[in-house]
Amino acid sequence: MINYENRYAKLKDLINRELEHFIPKKHPAGIYDPLRYILAGGGKRIRPVLLILSCEAAEGKPSHALDAALAVEALHNFTLIHDDIMDNADTRRGRETIHKKWDKDTAILSGDALLGLAYESLLKTKSSRIGKIAQFFTNGIIEVCEGQSRDKEFEFRKNVSLDEYIMMINKKTSQLLVTCVKIGALIGNGKSSLIDAMENYAVNIGLAFQIQDDLLDIFADEKKFGKKIGGDIREGKKTYLLIKGLETVKDKNDKALLESVIIKKGVKKESDIIAIKSIYERYGIIDSATNEIEKYTNRANEFLRKINDKTSREMLLWFSYMLLKRNM
Repeated sequence: MINYENRYAKLKDLINRELEHFIPKKHPAGIYDPLRYILAGGGKRIRPVLLILSCEAAEGKPSHALDAALAVEALHNFTLIHDDIMDNADTRRGRETIHKKWDKDTAILSGDALLGLAYESLLKTKSSRIGKIAQFFTNGIIEVCEGQSRDKEFEFRKNVSLDEYIMMINKKTSQLLVTCVKIGALIGNGKSSLIDAMENYAVNIGLAFQIQDDLLDIFADEKKFGKKIGGDIREGKKTYLLIKGLETVKDKNDKALLESVIIKKGVKKESDIIAIKSIYERYGIIDSATNEIEKYTNRANEFLRKINDKTSREMLLWFSYMLLKRNM
């Protein structure tokens, strides 16, 4: 019987080993040192592993997907560098963010260089469908940028509906996972029906992932999570919890505290953050978020039935479970 946790760990180790040599050893150090720093920061390597698993689901060889897997991990880290600047984040994965350790100009320039290196790696992929692969990769970048733009726009709006929020996280979070599964399935020469099923899987697992991230932002163990708890509240970000809370809470004082997150564009006092956490617990907002996470995860898993190979199908089911139970 296959140990899926072991399989994941081996793929993650493979990605980490390859990333050690991903950044060229050349000058200027002001670009490449920060990139080595962020890629050495760890993480679950969810996106590159998902790309490789999607290639296997299409009955392709994992080795054929490695360059593309490195490319999507580089792309993901490019988005993190820029997100951290826009969110004024001090830490990422328990370490200083690039713009804090160096400066904003260095972070922006390094991020741009990383995007170029991502394309360089992607185009090493040996596939007759490389044109389509490059198209999906490019579309993924555009979707993520559109999602991030919506996210920033929401910070300046008083009212955002849950439907609008779901649309935003579909672009910001799900579409990069969509990019991974479609590229992986293409490299494995998967049929269009499989690629469509994998896309639907990725959309739903991405929605579950982001709502889980919203939950972890305020309820995770800070040491395990790798960044300061309550960051979304401090920055005034519209999350599933805040939007659902504003729709649900009726008590005048409790609602005023939630509204202050929007009016003040974030609250900084620890006592306010603790009070907001209590509101989420008392009004069942946590239960609502948990139910949504499970709903989208179950919906995602339904699409895995299209995968013929039993081992690949069960590996991806385990992958969904791992994301559902993650704590960082």
